[in-house]
Amino acid sequence: MKLLLTSAGVNNKSIHDALVDMLDKPISKSNSLCIPTALYGHPWVGPGVNAWEFISGNSENPMVDLGWKSVGVLELTALPSIDKERWVPLVQETDVLLVAGGDALYLSHWMRQSGLADLLPGLSSVYVGMSAGSMVMAPEIGEFFVGWTPPGGEDKALGLVDFAMFPHLEHPMLPHNTMAAAEKWAEEMQGPAYAMDDQTAIKVIDGAVEVVSEGQWKLFSP
Repeated sequence: MKLLLTSAGVNNKSIHDALVDMLDKPISKSNSLCIPTALYGHPWVGPGVNAWEFISGNSENPMVDLGWKSVGVLELTALPSIDKERWVPLVQETDVLLVAGGDALYLSHWMRQSGLADLLPGLSSVYVGMSAGSMVMAPEIGEFFVGWTPPGGEDKALGLVDFAMFPHLEHPMLPHNTMAAAEKWAEEMQGPAYAMDDQTAIKVIDGAVEVVSEGQWKLFSP
């Protein structure tokens, strides 16, 4: 699976060009599924209007509104209650998964509970994450980002990449997301860790990692 792990969506030309390069067809000929689940677990963003804005393409973070041939909704909390034959082929055939931000551990929990986590490594589609939708791919998220507490009480995520992410670096509406805070957070991580602002994304293809940025980022090595 190809990963485009963004902080705030496909919001500049460099990130947009990276996405187009990862697709084997134009955006206008690509089918997508959006996953809003992470929004529900975060007290600041959902459920409610933010979930609607993401699904409808009316959010400030370009993902659903990029001009896809089609956009469907995949709600992970519903999947355990329906037959896999109804949704697994849909996921396997889609060109792009668009995964909203919110709470990374809530998203990780429902990716596992739904069975989507088991499918992800074998998919040929492009996975585009935003904020928590990106962080969920890491081995861990760090205490700094723990909001919703999973049943096991740990900050472990899916571990489909070997690095962690600190999104929204130096964001004016998030005064605690400073470089100093990122440096302290990185000291807790067991592997490489990236601090990245909203103009930055990380592209992963077959294990090869490339930073795509028109802003500020920093790699912390263990």
